Amino acid sequence: MRGTTVITGADGYLGRRLAAALLDDGDDELILAVRAASAAELARKQQRLAAELGSAAAGRTRCVAADVRHDDLLSDVDPGVVTRIVHAAAVTRFNVERDLADDVNVAGTVRLRAFAERCAHLRRFALLSTLYAAGSRQGDIAEEPSVPAGFVNHYEWSKWAAEEHLLDAADRLPVSVLRLPTIIADDDSGRVTQYNVFHNTLKLFHYGLLSLLPGDEKTPLSLATADFTVSAVTHLLDPAVVDGVYHVCPDPEQTPTLGELVDTAFTVFARDAGFQRRGLLRPVPCDRESFDDLLQAATGLRAGPLHQSLASVSPFAAQLYLPKTFHNEALRAAWPGYAAPDPHALTEAVCTRLVASKWGRRPEETS
Repeated sequence: MRGTTVITGADGYLGRRLAAALLDDGDDELILAVRAASAAELARKQQRLAAELGSAAAGRTRCVAADVRHDDLLSDVDPGVVTRIVHAAAVTRFNVERDLADDVNVAGTVRLRAFAERCAHLRRFALLSTLYAAGSRQGDIAEEPSVPAGFVNHYEWSKWAAEEHLLDAADRLPVSVLRLPTIIADDDSGRVTQYNVFHNTLKLFHYGLLSLLPGDEKTPLSLATADFTVSAVTHLLDPAVVDGVYHVCPDPEQTPTLGELVDTAFTVFARDAGFQRRGLLRPVPCDRESFDDLLQAATGLRAGPLHQSLASVSPFAAQLYLPKTFHNEALRAAWPGYAAPDPHALTEAVCTRLVASKWGRRPEETS
């Protein structure tokens, strides 16, 4: 059935990939909601999206300004035509300030929920969340609303709170919470076009700027590609899919541990002549109390390399001491063609390309 899908954050890393996938997947019209402070900025973003989406976007997309911090977001959109909403707009930094996380990630979801309640023909409201909305919980994490047990950072808290606000409307809206893993590459080739704490931490290890390994080496880390994530989201937008929470991640049995990932990374690093010359050793595991002491000591060295190195890792580091296993039975049941990348092979491919490109600073060699 033909309809209209609204994608917030449509010019973001996942938003624009999801738009391209939906254009390929069906005949829905897309409303691409982007943050734009002026007509000129909106025109620039519209032009970039049109160029990236290609001819498939002609006549089937409309770019609108929509700031989730404002109560009148999507005021230019007729709610009567909207059949699906994908809420991808968010501040995703682990070190985001609480006020900003609250205004954008939490209150922004509430504002979008209010718009959704005016959409008489809505068939799906999907919130892109994170596996780490589980916060400080440990052990098995099921695909269900999370019971709070504290949070490592404001980002995690804000995504949990956003989930709660949306799930509170489950009696009157067709809602799905899609918890995403850490995305470390565009696709199975290991190509990286958006860097995050995963890549930045590997960089610190490769250049000898961090000799300690925060975390329990047995902690599983759920990793995936943008291709896998977008494919899962498109399948979960089907109106036949049951409402609820889905973990968009590889099977628990596939999930590598922190120690295994570091071993893979250093195996790749050892092939690099520059790394060999530096003679660097594998980082030494560090217990949580010792790491907390190191962070406190580094606060007095704000201009030094130690503080700078730790500052990029510390907002997420506490999660590495909180082992948790994310189950994905609901995802598998809703997606018959489920196929996740091999995280071990993916990690090796990513590390290989990071070293070859010096973390994006030079073009990779092509054969």
